[in-house]
Amino acid sequence: MTNEPTTRTTTRTTPTTELGGFYPVLATRDVAASRDFYTRHFGFEVTFEADWYVSLRRPDAPQYELALLDHAHPTIPEGHRVALRGGLLLNFEVDDVDAEHQRLVAEGDLHEVLPLRTEEFGQRHFIVAAPDDVLIDVITVVPPGEEYAAHYTDD
Repeated sequence: MTNEPTTRTTTRTTPTTELGGFYPVLATRDVAASRDFYTRHFGFEVTFEADWYVSLRRPDAPQYELALLDHAHPTIPEGHRVALRGGLLLNFEVDDVDAEHQRLVAEGDLHEVLPLRTEEFGQRHFIVAAPDDVLIDVITVVPPGEEYAAHYTDD
């Protein structure tokens, strides 16, 4: 891997309809345990709940949604009914990562898998483990080091 910025040329198509929402749906082994984790530690509230599906939303920022689905539910196509087992990282950008680290790790009961640190690419963060081996990366954006500053676009 290099740290050199890359230029990409792609052909884009324009959607024909307006996007009304976009949110991840996590296929989980234990819907209730996952619901409890995200409501207790990350401030989500339940907006719909069945034994096989829970929809969550942050009350302070309703555009942030997350859904939890029993991995064996028949709405998932046959052959794809597999629960998460790692390989997913959810980023939570916050104003004060140090305060969140204190709350969730030092005073809380979450298992830290990456200690609090500052990265040259422009993040101060730590990572904790969630149900189904999902990783939660709690981040405060910080100015990047000189080496990474050119990688950011003006958008």
